[in-house]
Amino acid sequence: MTLFNETIPWVAAIGIGATAVMDLWLLLLKALGVPTLNFALLGRWVGHMPQGKWAHAAIAKASPVHGEEALGWAVHYATGLAFASLLTGVVGLEWLRTPTLAPALLFGMGTVILPLFVMQPAMGAGVASSRTRTPILNCIKSLGNHTAFGLGLYVAAVVISSPDWA
Repeated sequence: MTLFNETIPWVAAIGIGATAVMDLWLLLLKALGVPTLNFALLGRWVGHMPQGKWAHAAIAKASPVHGEEALGWAVHYATGLAFASLLTGVVGLEWLRTPTLAPALLFGMGTVILPLFVMQPAMGAGVASSRTRTPILNCIKSLGNHTAFGLGLYVAAVVISSPDWA
């Protein structure tokens, strides 16, 4: 496996695939009436960063930024790509050829650290949603979303490593 003609495209496809699996999970939750993520708010948060505004009392009340929804979706998928790259760096390139569930699932679940301890506090929700009305429920939902992402890492890697693809 060479870095540029196999590894990078494989990792990119895994990151995109895993993020898409998470998005399917979010669509299912939404269809069941469960409030889900609003990627426009992610875009708003990132859109304020070039002006030096990294933290907000309440991101929903912050001034909108041009193209925030598209920016939020782009950041969401870029994060999925970054996490897939990090997973590959942690477990090694051999995992790309013979993926196993446990590393992907555990890694995906571990990625919940970013929203709970960085993004939510910076957007005004507090550490682990502590400033919301339902912090425990929100943490469980976040863990569920990131577990779906971890499952997506595995599913995407299995598809990509299949003989029909490789």
